[in-house]
Amino acid sequence: MANWQPDNNSLMQVIQLLKESQFPCNETQRAIQQKLESLNQYHDFNNYLIYVLSKLTTEDEPTRSLAGLILKNNLKVFYHNFPPEVKSFIKQQCLSCIGDPSSLIRATVGILCTTIVTKGGLEDWPGLLEHLCTMIGSQTLTECEGAFGALQKICEDSSDQLETLPGANGTKALDTLIPLFMQYFKHSSSKIRSCALACINQFIINLPPALLENLGNFVQGLTLLASDDDPEVRKNVCRALVMLLEVRVDHLAPHMNDIIEYMLIRTQDPDENVALEACEFWLAYAELPTEVLSMLSPYLARLVPILIQGMKYSEIDIILLKGDVDDDEMIPDNEQDIKPRFHKSRTHQQSYANGDKGAEGAEEDDEDVDDEAFADWNLRKCSAAALDALSNVYKEDILGPLLPILMETLSSSEWEVKELGILALGAVAEGCMNGIIPHLPQLVPFLNNALSDKKTLVRSITCWTLSRYAHWIVNQPADQYLRSLVEELLKRMLDTNKRVQEAACSAFATLEEEACTELLPYLKFILATFLEAFKKYQHKSLLILYDAIGTLADSVGYHLNNPEYIEILMPPLIAKWNSLKDDDKDLFPLLECLSSVATALQTGFVPYAEPVYQRCLLLIERTLTAALLAATQPDQYEKPDKDFMIVALDLLSGMAEGMEGEIEVFVKNSNILPLLFQCMQDDMSEVRQSSFALLGDLTKACFQHVKPHINELIPVLVNNLQPCYISVCNNATWAIGEISIQLGPEMKPYAGVILNQLIVIINRENTPKTLLENTAITIGRLGLVCSEDIAPYLNRFIRLWCASLRNIRDNDEKDSAFRGVCAMISRNPSGIIQDFIYFCDAVASWVSPKEDLKLMFKQILDGFKTQLGDENWAKITEPFPDMLRKRLAQVYGV
Repeated sequence: MANWQPDNNSLMQVIQLLKESQFPCNETQRAIQQKLESLNQYHDFNNYLIYVLSKLTTEDEPTRSLAGLILKNNLKVFYHNFPPEVKSFIKQQCLSCIGDPSSLIRATVGILCTTIVTKGGLEDWPGLLEHLCTMIGSQTLTECEGAFGALQKICEDSSDQLETLPGANGTKALDTLIPLFMQYFKHSSSKIRSCALACINQFIINLPPALLENLGNFVQGLTLLASDDDPEVRKNVCRALVMLLEVRVDHLAPHMNDIIEYMLIRTQDPDENVALEACEFWLAYAELPTEVLSMLSPYLARLVPILIQGMKYSEIDIILLKGDVDDDEMIPDNEQDIKPRFHKSRTHQQSYANGDKGAEGAEEDDEDVDDEAFADWNLRKCSAAALDALSNVYKEDILGPLLPILMETLSSSEWEVKELGILALGAVAEGCMNGIIPHLPQLVPFLNNALSDKKTLVRSITCWTLSRYAHWIVNQPADQYLRSLVEELLKRMLDTNKRVQEAACSAFATLEEEACTELLPYLKFILATFLEAFKKYQHKSLLILYDAIGTLADSVGYHLNNPEYIEILMPPLIAKWNSLKDDDKDLFPLLECLSSVATALQTGFVPYAEPVYQRCLLLIERTLTAALLAATQPDQYEKPDKDFMIVALDLLSGMAEGMEGEIEVFVKNSNILPLLFQCMQDDMSEVRQSSFALLGDLTKACFQHVKPHINELIPVLVNNLQPCYISVCNNATWAIGEISIQLGPEMKPYAGVILNQLIVIINRENTPKTLLENTAITIGRLGLVCSEDIAPYLNRFIRLWCASLRNIRDNDEKDSAFRGVCAMISRNPSGIIQDFIYFCDAVASWVSPKEDLKLMFKQILDGFKTQLGDENWAKITEPFPDMLRKRLAQVYGV
């Protein structure tokens, strides 16, 4: 097909379609799109497309480029169905026009080259790299640029292929490519210099041997390019240094002072893209080993003002953020500006004696900082994040240069300067808290006043900064700061500016998490404000309001179960619930919100339960049906969005947890258990995670309906005791513990296989805290109901068992687990002799054990002391910390 020629009439038709598809009319575009898609059944159509791109140089560039982009889409979807002669013709034509005079056409050809490599592999295009490497040596600049552009895209998209691709004489392809790219660091064209560096940058993170062997020369090359006139080159230099800092700081350490000086300059580069890339360096630096961190200390006084300057809004920022627009609450939201929300499945976890929530990898809202209207990461966000990260490392050392700047900026009459001062104060809240605390009695009232500033961007950032100090505020006398903060934030929730509404809602949710029951005196006022917000909020603010309501429910719990509060809260939620269709993704945040509310309201949710319960089952059933159709008939049906099923499962969990036995009537008259059994076997881990949470809650609430299915449920649970899926494993483990309590000695047939898995998990390195705790509790509960089966294995888990449970608060789960371990020790006391100190420490961690459990502890301790004798007891307890010895003597008399 090397000499393939188009039919002129067909060619004209294709060109006409390409031109018409560029018309702005949507209906015309849809019709043309359908025609173009119908042509895909003819393989020759792709020949026409590459012909238009490569041969019709008299056509306008947009039409030629569009032909290439349509071809790219066809390659991505149908490449493996192309006949060999069509593939060959496309490749041949790509190479023939890679040096086209038009930069747009060259870029389009590069995209086609990398798409073919991605789909077919480099081995499927022999000679490609050799051809491109020859062309970069061309004296014709367009050929050189076109070839390098294609190489850069291939390096970006297929670096893993290139790292393993064989070269000549037993070498690797990169052994030739890396030194070759470095030669072009001195090229006269900045475009070529930038491409050459960008190619190598793709390999820094994995650092293959070819780059490692040339690392010294590469660093020298970066020095050569450091002050390049072209901002794209400088940006790539900064990017290279940031990645090298992350993977081979030892190679940079001898030059670190020069690199820091360079990055200080580049962070102030007039080109914001360069400055942003340089600013990433400080974020990465905060993650370095301790021995390297000290090298930055002498530069903090210069760095802090630079970062703060980078946080200032530019005039363009203010225009984009509509910073001069105050009253916009009546303007409907642009749906494209609303970020997609991702549901986080329920995870069962413990609460801690020190107040730590204990969630593994808990997501913080702090990184959102402020300007969510920017879809992209920008210099302002990066500067604030860098200041935050560095303050967590250098602590009060940051405050020295920062405090004078804060004093100056916060008192400025220019609102933009005042705003960045408030942002900086929020950014260092976590790292510099101890040094800032003496100033908070003056700063908090100042910030409260700033909530009423006439500038919307000042009001919105002040909401965020106050949320960063919520922990300190909550721990002061309520009348001192908390009352005024609650009042002011609630006012801002009803602000006339949508941006301020959103910031206030998010800040109030953070305050709710910190204050918990300290908010009870203000609960009616809070709910009344939420009701007003429901009436006035546009789409985006409403989604954040759901989160604030759910967080309030989580924070005050059963205190919300008050007829007066329910009458305020539930009608708008149920009205919204009824107004949304089953396929509306706004159901996600609403279902999450209702899950928390149902748990908090307990029996107060019963009047609203039946329609909610039935709709959740319907969502689950529809999703399962759609998933089956997509699996069996993939050509006709798309995969469903399983988040609908996940949020429904989680809402049912919240209802079961809150309503307890009241949910039994709904479970009895439904097919929830067969549906749940299907969900437990889903290939999506988040579905299984939520399924096991619901199973555990149903086990607690109405085990009589779960028990008939136990023989099929437990094997599925055991199969999911795989710590590679931490949250799935965690919830499966917890559900097994709940089933053990309900099933009692009938758990015996399953005890052995379950215990083997749990012992592996509890002894596994780097097992997250929450999973360790639930594993320990379930082992204890198994021991409670099957002690003779579990007791012989005490010595395989007792040390980590005790260490895992010593820090959690006294509760029923901890109680049952310790009763189980006491039962096992009674059967096998020698099983803990090597780890006796750990058992004693775990016993001493109890604040107020129930009297019968306390007696069990005492009997075990007395038994060991009697058996050992006073002299041996003194020896075995001698290594105990003084506090532990005193606690045991005081509470248990030993």
